[in-house]
Amino acid sequence: MRQSSSKRTLGAASIGNFGEIYDFAVFGFSVPFIAAHFFPSSDPKAGLLSTFAVYAVAFVARPVGGLLFGYMSDRVGRVKVLAITIWLMALGTAVIGMLPTYASIGLAAPVLLVVCRLCQGLAMGGETTGSTSFVLESAPKQNRGRWVGVIFAFATLPNAVVAVMLLGLQLSVGKETYLDWAWRVPFLIGGLIGVVGYWLRRNLDDPEEYKAARKSEFQNPLRAVTKSGFKSMLYVAMIQPVQTVSAYLLIGFMYTFLVKQAGVDSRVALFSNALAIFVYAIFIPIGGHLSDRYGRKTVLSFGALWIAVFAYFSIRMASVGTLPELFIGQILIAIGAGIYSGPCFAAAPEFFPTSFRATGHAIAYQTVVAALGGTTPLISAWLVNASGSPLAPGWYVTFMAVLCFILVRFVPETKDVDLSTSVDASAAKSVTIKAGAAIARR
Repeated sequence: MRQSSSKRTLGAASIGNFGEIYDFAVFGFSVPFIAAHFFPSSDPKAGLLSTFAVYAVAFVARPVGGLLFGYMSDRVGRVKVLAITIWLMALGTAVIGMLPTYASIGLAAPVLLVVCRLCQGLAMGGETTGSTSFVLESAPKQNRGRWVGVIFAFATLPNAVVAVMLLGLQLSVGKETYLDWAWRVPFLIGGLIGVVGYWLRRNLDDPEEYKAARKSEFQNPLRAVTKSGFKSMLYVAMIQPVQTVSAYLLIGFMYTFLVKQAGVDSRVALFSNALAIFVYAIFIPIGGHLSDRYGRKTVLSFGALWIAVFAYFSIRMASVGTLPELFIGQILIAIGAGIYSGPCFAAAPEFFPTSFRATGHAIAYQTVVAALGGTTPLISAWLVNASGSPLAPGWYVTFMAVLCFILVRFVPETKDVDLSTSVDASAAKSVTIKAGAAIARR
């Protein structure tokens, strides 16, 4: 089979990731417009709530997609499954852009919308962990952290790009025109991006690491649910929380917080938040690169400590509402989240051996994201209301950072781990040493 160049491999995986997250993000930013077209107009609030419920459907589908496509990725190949997920996401997104409205076909409109959203969620569950396994196994050993950081940087950027693009489109065509039909344009663009992503990936080949594992008698994805698999999943659950909470605070909560709590103009809040997301994306591969040099655990500890120190002050500075504090507050949390995310995204799949990496990583990662990512904006809003303090979310993130700072000490270092056996190699090495010592005593 044809071997892919390293740049093409990384580039194709990154563009594919960008396209899939773009498709996912467009729906989130389009909720008010979708509510107006796909649910009865007699009760706008009910329509908005219904649309948020449809939005949440994809988060429920993510763990299912992760398990399904993770298993397929381990069984039939990384590249084949990535082709399926990118087409599934592109199809679900493009169809949303062409769906008839509730006024045209009645109840069938929201039903079809739910089906499209399910497709997006399933595809997202398979893409994020599938592309990570593919890139990790394709990367040079000394650059695994940086390579994985690059694809997650591309997965983060769409959140900022979509926000700015939608605002620019509304300003150029006018709010009425955008509400009437132009809201469909970003969804159709998402479908085209998916086609481009597939075209870039079409000649990629599975990594040699994966091919060797497929020939092994131990190649069984169901080993992910054995004792060793559960132990690796536990390691992911020990390092993932603060990454998920800090990222979703920045991406999913901060904009609403700035507008509703700090009284910042919506356009200023949007651009400042987009800038912070760009900074976050830049620091993900930086964190990955640092972990390639100094070790995953060292950089994870530093990132968690940064977040623990600055999370509360970041929220406090942003809540002041003046321009300098607004930018500095968000950027402080963005830097810490980026530094932590780089080694976190690399270490999580490294905890699993190649034979069931995609399956095990998908179950662990998607479960944590579904449990903590989707609930972070909700918990943050609840803390503000319950405590009466708009700064309460800062303490929530600080708690998670301190917790992960402690837990990182108890996970194995994976920087130079053999991907074929992963952390199981440590146990195997220990057994070999003990056996050798026993023989020497005879």
